[in-house]
Amino acid sequence: MTIPLRPAEARIRPPTALTLVLVGLCALLAACSSAPASRPASAATSSAAVRATCNQVSAVLSDGPDPDADPVGYAEAQVLPLSQIRTTDPGLQAAIGDLASAYQALFASNGNSSSAKLAVAAAGKRIDSFCPGATS
Repeated sequence: MTIPLRPAEARIRPPTALTLVLVGLCALLAACSSAPASRPASAATSSAAVRATCNQVSAVLSDGPDPDADPVGYAEAQVLPLSQIRTTDPGLQAAIGDLASAYQALFASNGNSSSAKLAVAAAGKRIDSFCPGATS
């Protein structure tokens, strides 16, 4: 007895939501994993304005609940202060905005979203490319 095969188009499945999220995260991680191509991180930190902004970012990230003991509370505490930081460096400003958005997503998921956790890690690395050690 032979089993009839379905037509080829019936066997092709559309991408699942998980697949789309993973592809998006890979793209985000690739984009955020290195310093901006227009200016290396060492050049970015040489500017007095960038150093001052990095000091603000470090101060914000060192404030609030203990990130290890209360990651969701820590994330919530960072969103507003980070979003209020302004700088003339567009790359650093975007990195700060990305970190604030990632913390907002982590808080909104109550710490249960692995994609939000990955976004926080990627955004933290990008911040560290401008401000070495700011997220540690």
